Amino acid sequence: MLLKSCSYLSLLATSFICFALPELPEPVSNNAVAATTVRGKTYLLSASGIGPAKTSAQIHDKVWLHTLGEYNWTTLPILPNQQRLQGRIGASAVALNNNFFILGGAFVQSDGKTTTAADSYRLDPITRRYSRLNDMPVPVDHAAAVAYQNRYIYLISGFSEYGAVNVVQLFDNFTQRWSQATPFPGKPAFGLAAAVAADQLIVCDGVTLDYHHSSPQQQPVAECWAGKLGNNANSIAWQSIPHPTGHARYRLAAATVNVNGEEMAVFIGGSNVPYQLNGRDYQNLVATPSAAVWLYSPKQQRWLAAENTTAIMDLRGLIELPDGLYSLGGMLLEQEVTNKLIKHQIKLLPE
Repeated sequence: MLLKSCSYLSLLATSFICFALPELPEPVSNNAVAATTVRGKTYLLSASGIGPAKTSAQIHDKVWLHTLGEYNWTTLPILPNQQRLQGRIGASAVALNNNFFILGGAFVQSDGKTTTAADSYRLDPITRRYSRLNDMPVPVDHAAAVAYQNRYIYLISGFSEYGAVNVVQLFDNFTQRWSQATPFPGKPAFGLAAAVAADQLIVCDGVTLDYHHSSPQQQPVAECWAGKLGNNANSIAWQSIPHPTGHARYRLAAATVNVNGEEMAVFIGGSNVPYQLNGRDYQNLVATPSAAVWLYSPKQQRWLAAENTTAIMDLRGLIELPDGLYSLGGMLLEQEVTNKLIKHQIKLLPE
C-alpha cells in the first residue's frame, strides 16, 4: 500500500507535488528513525527495532532506507555492533550534516538480560556505508536525542547498565568528540522525549526507577523541563515548566514544528504506563497508546490545545516531510506492530 505525501512546489505555487510513501518492508516497533535531504533528495531511515511477535527473538538490526519519490525501501547491511549481540531496541537516530547518526540502544537476550550498546555509528545515505563514532562516555538506551545547529547532538538521560542517568551527553560533529553538558535536573528517566524549539530544549516524561522496594520498580515521571541553549553548547540553563496533564507518557516522541509562524515543540504517542516487550504492563495488563498531542510554545511559555491524532506508542522519533510529521512503524491499539507511515496533523483547537 502506498501513502501519498504532497506539498506545494513553491510558496507561490497553486499545484502540488506528491510522492508515494511505501509501507516499511516489515512491521517494526521501537525503531530509530530520521530523515535528511542531500542534493535535493530526501532519505528516510528506519534502523533496528522489534517485530510483530514482540519477543526478544524478534529484536533485530535491520536497516531500511527510502528515497522520497521512489516506490520501495532499500535494505541496507545490518547495523554493526562491537558486542556481538544480535538486535537492538531503544536506539536513537538523528540527521546531521547530510548524515544519519544511530546512537546506543539495548540488546535483550532470551533470558531477559539487557545489555546497553556501547557503540554508535554514522551512516552516509549516498554511499550507504557506516563509520563508527567514538563511544559515548555513558552508554545509554531509550534516551532522548536531538540535533542542534547542524553540528551538535544532545543525548539526554536514558537507561544504562547502572540504571537511569541524569547526564546530558554532547557530541560535536566538528571535533568528533563527546563531552558533558549541564546535567538534566529532572528525575533520571528513559523512554522520555525531547525537541529543540526557539533555541530551547524541551524535555518531557519517561519513567525512572524507584529503589524504595526489594527490587527497583519503574515509576512514571510526569515532568517537563526547558533548557535554554546559548553560545556555549555545553551550558544549558534549565528550568521546570508546567506539565500539560500531570500524567506521564512512556516511549512517546517529540519534534519541532512551525505553527502560525512560531517554532514549537510537539509530543505525540506513548503510553500512560511502563510496559514490557509485548506491550503489556508489569501486571500483564494491556498498555494503551495515546492519541493526545501536546504542543508547547517557548515564546508564549505555555501549552496550547491541539487536536488528537492516531493513537500510537513505542516510538523512537518522528520524521518531518514537506507536508507534515510522520511516524514510521510503532505499536497501535491492541499491541499491533505496524509497518505503516502515519501522518500526524498538528491542528490547534480554539481557545
